Amino acid sequence: MDVGELLNYQPDRGAKRPREEDGGAAGGEEDSRRGKHKKGLSARELARYRESEAGGDGNEGGFEMRDTETTGDRKMILEKLMDRDEEEPEAEPVDESSVKKMILTFEKRSYKNQELRIKFPDNPEKFMESELDLNDIIQEMHVIATMPDLYHLLVELNAVHSLLGLLSHENTHVAIAVVDLLQELTDIDTLHESEEGAEVLIDALLEGQVVALLVQNMERLDEQVKEEADGIYNTLAIIENMAEFRPGLCTEAAQQGLMQWLLKRIKAKMPFDANKLYCSEILAILLQNNDGTRELLGEMDGIDVLLQQLSVFKRHNPATAEEQEMMENLFDALCSCLMLASNRDRFLKGEGLQLMNLMLREKKMSRTSALKVLDHGMIGPEGADNCHKFVDILGLRTIFPLFMKTPKKMKKTGASEKEHEEHVCSIIASMLRNLKSQQRSRLLNKFTENDCEKVDRLMELFFKYLEAVQQADRRIEGEKHEMVRRGEILDDSMEDEFYLRRLDAGLFVLQLICYIMVEISNSGNPQLQQRVHQILNLRGGSVKTVRHILREYAESIGDGKSEEFKESERKRIMDLADNF
Repeated sequence: MDVGELLNYQPDRGAKRPREEDGGAAGGEEDSRRGKHKKGLSARELARYRESEAGGDGNEGGFEMRDTETTGDRKMILEKLMDRDEEEPEAEPVDESSVKKMILTFEKRSYKNQELRIKFPDNPEKFMESELDLNDIIQEMHVIATMPDLYHLLVELNAVHSLLGLLSHENTHVAIAVVDLLQELTDIDTLHESEEGAEVLIDALLEGQVVALLVQNMERLDEQVKEEADGIYNTLAIIENMAEFRPGLCTEAAQQGLMQWLLKRIKAKMPFDANKLYCSEILAILLQNNDGTRELLGEMDGIDVLLQQLSVFKRHNPATAEEQEMMENLFDALCSCLMLASNRDRFLKGEGLQLMNLMLREKKMSRTSALKVLDHGMIGPEGADNCHKFVDILGLRTIFPLFMKTPKKMKKTGASEKEHEEHVCSIIASMLRNLKSQQRSRLLNKFTENDCEKVDRLMELFFKYLEAVQQADRRIEGEKHEMVRRGEILDDSMEDEFYLRRLDAGLFVLQLICYIMVEISNSGNPQLQQRVHQILNLRGGSVKTVRHILREYAESIGDGKSEEFKESERKRIMDLADNF
């Protein structure tokens, strides 16, 4: 091997998920062993597949078949590989002593390579052999991932510390080999096989600032090189695995440079690929139920980044299922951020309302998600500024046609009719709650237009959801009687499950509709009040039912809100109900 060949050498690395090149059989075997994704192959993996197909050579290992090679040469290489497979039919059984031996060999080779690199920094020939040996032992260590019970040895013998050190190795191939190993060690199914071993490993990785080191390594990788792009993909997989196993680490991870890197990668002017899809997924995971990361994203101008990326889908539908998944991830991230009051202001200043309003008018796939974002941006007292701005930008002209008629195209985007009607009713309820003076009058005038057609539609929705909820209630009552007859106890968890089923049937939409009914009836416009009561009486509804639904709504108000707010809001709703 001359120096040129040595420097071009790419170690053969095992990839996390089956690629197309591995052949269907291997992929199937891997899938059945892991069962990682419940819904078969995710869009992210499909994107990965397509890239590896388009990626050219299709040889993931270090052997690059050159056109100049004769068929004989190829046969010879294949025979050698086959012989090698036959020579090693039985691997050494994995037990404590063999793992210890392996770790010891790894430490020796790592130390030797380090020593030679310091001694001969300008002479790759001197240290290249040790680098290949180091790579080989890292590959062998993949076997430890089958024995999570022995993970404690990696920590006790300091191997985790050494592996983390190699993430900044001068040779990116070595760093990527370590990434692959860590990705396999942290595979979520493997972690759940031995909670104890997993805890020890994750603790050691976090103690060694694993996320900061992984981010530093990603900074230097070049995604034009397929192997390095795979390295980034597997790095994100490590982060996903750890976040799933221990959700509490998201804040720490975001602060260690991950949030910044994700935003930079998402807005990079590069063609859409599986890594961009994965970044959007990790971003959505970091922001879930976490005000710390939401605040951090806001401070990094992340709201603007999200809006810029989403603006592409204003007039164009995503080209593939993978791109659609990325769009939805970015919308989810935006909705998550809007749970934080300070981000609502950033959204308003970044003209987020105008963008969402345009999306609603354009009737593309993004419409469903834009509706959800508006709902998140306008709800509660923190949404008052957004509500006023929405009326100023003529948003009422956009939202009411959607209220009057649920679009038929909804099914394409995978959203249900109920979901659509819930978001529209929630937006109207938020405006009735938050709007003052002139803007409020404009909203109420909408209900009197065209002989109160909006009120007629409201009452139509009221009876539709009332029937659905009453049906669910009857089923639940039947089940409760059956349980009592069998002598089973109705505990809190059962009651919660029944309540969730009522919500699924449309209880929350019904509560919003009732809230809108009493708000417009108490608006001081006799025409609206008369119309509501007229239809209610005509179809055999009762004021008592409406009050009962609102009482339940008032009781369930606001988690995470101050007691003072809850109390005043409950009183306000009950006053409206009593005056109805």
